[in-house]
Amino acid sequence: MKGSKVLLIEDTPDLVSVILRGLSEEGIEISVAADGVTGLEMAFKYDFDLIVLDIMLPVMNGIQVCKEIRKRNTDVAILMLTALGSTENIVTGLESGADDYLVKPFKLEELVARMRTLIRRSSKQAAVTDRISIADLEINIASKTVTKTGKPVNLTATEYRLLEYLLKNHNKVLSRIQILENVWDIDFNLGTNVVDVYINYLRKKIDNVNGGRLIHTVFGMGYILKE
Repeated sequence: MKGSKVLLIEDTPDLVSVILRGLSEEGIEISVAADGVTGLEMAFKYDFDLIVLDIMLPVMNGIQVCKEIRKRNTDVAILMLTALGSTENIVTGLESGADDYLVKPFKLEELVARMRTLIRRSSKQAAVTDRISIADLEINIASKTVTKTGKPVNLTATEYRLLEYLLKNHNKVLSRIQILENVWDIDFNLGTNVVDVYINYLRKKIDNVNGGRLIHTVFGMGYILKE
């Protein structure tokens, strides 16, 4: 993470102080905003490798901030911090465009590990021209766009990452744990159904209503994408 630029949008002074102290030896440049509007202005004005974003913020909440950032910047990594840890809240955060989700209270070591993963992944966003296709579905990795029968398919950032992972591993059965680790880079409670929720989202957008299903459930094991 050395040399990386991070924007911390958090309104709790004690937590900000702990994070700043804990990251002082990481060699990263940290900017701090205490409310959503200020954080959004900074996110638009400067280039950051990672944005650490609290949900419960004054003036503008983190969900709104994340959505606004994603309208103009699809590449910057976003890690959400919140005290709300239900599956519904996780899905809401990720649907707004976040890449990862950390529930308070958390250990500083876990925060640092998540940040390293997201920054590393963000740094690998070099342009590639690879296209992956199966049946009438095609994904362009360089532009992060998806088409089906030649028509564009609108996906959220999380749905796109899930589909890309499934396509890169087509004809392989992938467990829920594998999907969580590779799509979200995080360890959810094993009882969460966030993978199933997103699989259903994808099915509604890419599976043909006339029987041409691509995403299949392998009961007791996970999911597989195949013709």
